[in-house]
Parts: sequence; C-alpha cells; structure tokens
Amino acid sequence: MTVFESDQIPSPCFVLEEEKLRQNLSLIKSVMDEANCEIILALKAFSMFSVFPIVKEYLPGATASSLNEIKLINDYMGVKAHTYIPAYQDADFEEVLSRSKHLTFNTLSQWERFKERATAYNTQHPDETVSFGIRVNPQYSEVETDMYNPCVPGSRLGVTRDHFGDKLPEGIEGIHFHTLCENGSDVLERTLQALEDKFGDLLHQAKWLNLGGGHLMTREGYDIPKLIRLVKNLKQKYNLEIILEPGSAIAWRTGVLTSTVLDIMDSQGIKVAVLDTSFAAHMPDTLEMPYKPRIVGAYQEPIAGKPTYRLGGMTCLAGDFMGDYSFDEPLEVGRKIIFEDMIHYTMVKTTTFNGVNLPSIGIWQTNNTFRLIRTYGYESFKDHLS
Repeated sequence: MTVFESDQIPSPCFVLEEEKLRQNLSLIKSVMDEANCEIILALKAFSMFSVFPIVKEYLPGATASSLNEIKLINDYMGVKAHTYIPAYQDADFEEVLSRSKHLTFNTLSQWERFKERATAYNTQHPDETVSFGIRVNPQYSEVETDMYNPCVPGSRLGVTRDHFGDKLPEGIEGIHFHTLCENGSDVLERTLQALEDKFGDLLHQAKWLNLGGGHLMTREGYDIPKLIRLVKNLKQKYNLEIILEPGSAIAWRTGVLTSTVLDIMDSQGIKVAVLDTSFAAHMPDTLEMPYKPRIVGAYQEPIAGKPTYRLGGMTCLAGDFMGDYSFDEPLEVGRKIIFEDMIHYTMVKTTTFNGVNLPSIGIWQTNNTFRLIRTYGYESFKDHLS
C-alpha cells in the first residue's frame, strides 16, 4: 500500500508531495545561482498557489500568460509578474502594465498599437517602470508534436527575422523565445545556434534574453553543467541578463492523481474498469499529446497471462478511456488507481465536462501527514456557466 491509498486522501485527488517539490526547487535554485541568471515559475504549467510561498523560498518570481495568472502571482508570491500574452486587450492593458515588471509583445504590430500607452505608463511611474520585450521565432524547434511546436508554418507565436530591420524597435529592451518542450540542454544548444544565426545582431542591442520554458533540468540525466555553460556564454558574449521560465521542471514527478475503480465490465471481450476520474476532463493532456500515463503497481503495456484492463473515465464521451494496462492481481470495485506525475500541466487543464466534479487538491507534507487544500462541488461547476 502506498501513502496515496491512505484513507485521509479523497478520490479523485491531486496530491502534491512537498518534499519532492522542495527537492526540485533546490536543484533549480542551484542552477540559477551557479549560472547567475533568473529562473522563474511558469504558471501555465503549475498554478497551485497554495504552495507559492514554498516556491518563493527558492525562486524570485513567476511568468504569466493572462491577467488572471498575473493576479495570482501578485497576490500569492508578492511580486510583479513577467508577462507574455499573445495579444493584449485594450480594456486590460493598463492593469496588466501596473502588475508586471517585464512585458513581452508577441508581434511588432502589437508593440506599435500599445507603445504610446506603454511608454506613457513608465513616464508616469518612474519608480515602477516596466521593461518591454518582443517574442521572436527562430524557426527552429525539435518539438515533434505540432500542437506544441511554436515554429510550424503559420505559427502565431513570435516574429520571424524577415520582419525586423537591423535594429530593435525603440523602447524594446528584451528578446524572448520559447521553442522547447520538456527538452534537454543539448536541444537548447542547437536552438541557441539557430537563434544567434538569425538574431545575433539584435541580441547585442538587447538588455535581456528570455529563453522561455521547456528546460527539463529536474529530469534524471539532464546535462545541468551544459545548461550552466550555455547561459554563462550567452551572458558574456552579449552582455545580457538571462531569464528562464520552466514549467514542467518545477513540479516534475512531484505528485499524483488518485482515483478509484467504480465498475468493471466486459465489452466485447475487453475488460474495462470505469474510474471516478476522467481522461477527457481531468487529464486532457493525455489525449491531446497523446501520452499514456504511468500507474503505480501496473504494467505500462499489456502482458499476456496477467489481468488486463482498459481504463475508462466517468463521462459519456466515447473516447474517454486509456488502455490497456496489466496488473498482478484482478481489479475489484474500490481498488485505488494512482496515476503518476500528474501535477504539472495536467492539473491546470482540468474541466468539469459532463458536470463531473474536479478532483480535490491536497499536499502530502514533509511530516508525513496529508493536508486537504480544496474540494469542488456543484458551485464550482455552476460558477463558470450561465
């Protein structure tokens, strides 16, 4: 029996392990200190604001992609945000400015549209000025899934080199790119070569360079010394401040999604176990990537002669299933199914499709006790409908 099968933990429930989160943060902080750069949390991957005070013990801030994320950073980390939003809205822009310290524009046309208001804000608030940047597209990415590749033809993310002259636009101090997705430092090295080939002259004009996210430095086997070396070389060559904003690396392998078998059925010769969670609503990234999540105590692929089940969610979507897994013993109603590594990205993408309740959220603390943070019910479902 694992700690996640404890009667203290409701089902379904996202359970973060505080000790593992601290281990990741400690490693990331050591990289930041050694490379003399700034590493910040990307909320799009991990927005569990109840542990932002823990994150703040190790990292100086966070990056947001919406006004709501900005407010979470302000309220629960006590700092202004690094902000990148693909397209800014007129009604929100002043508030976004007032709550940000760095603000990246996705296109030159967005900068042209908002630059007067942006520069006027800095003039009016000399003690709280915002540093402005532009996102570039180096047209190089090793991300294999098109849904996650910002460099595919027709991508709306970032400006290609042919749209720039020989100078950065006046008022722009930073360059931002984000083309990695849970990659190693070897991929970063090749990406930086493409970036320098296209934008090297502009890097010399910038004050800061944001390397985006996707640096999975907490994964076993990641070449951390190479990452540190690459960052140091960039700083020295271009006299830049370097910013990294990993998402997955922060919460990598720090927690699980608990679930319970509600029913077992035979479907045309295939044994199906129906769970109290949903792949479509609670683990949508497993279907969109797609990838097959690991389960504690289960075999990732079917094994002949062992009890084998297709796992189904509790919505009425026909495709709400994942299969097939083998187990050493036959499953029974009430058996706990523990999905590994469900804290980064998975938790922020949940929905209440079909009216299913969102999983509860809790922390397995360093003193080996469980703390329930939040549960969801009818009001949560109703609140985002009309």
